[in-house]
Amino acid sequence: MTTPVPTIGQIVYYSLSEQDADQINRRRKDAATNRVRIVEDGISYVAHVGNDVKAGDVFPMVITRVWGDTPASSVNGQVLLDGDDTFWATSVTAGEGQRRFTWR
Repeated sequence: MTTPVPTIGQIVYYSLSEQDADQINRRRKDAATNRVRIVEDGISYVAHVGNDVKAGDVFPMVITRVWGDTPASSVNGQVLLDGDDTFWATSVTAGEGQRRFTWR
């Protein structure tokens, strides 16, 4: 089987690293702690709400940028989390393990 070349718009599986999980959980905790109510003058907020994540959790990622034109090219993408937010993963390569993507 030939290894695919990543292209914009493809959906792959992304495995969170410890640093990714810490960042996501911290952002969600901060949002829960510092909630601001929508007021009459139009002030609003974006709350990052969702289940806690941990290193090794796998989520779908939509590739938004490709750095090269080979199967080993790095990509950027939006990781679709279990909640109302996403995580921007940058310079990710295909492979097994944390902070890597695999094909569906």
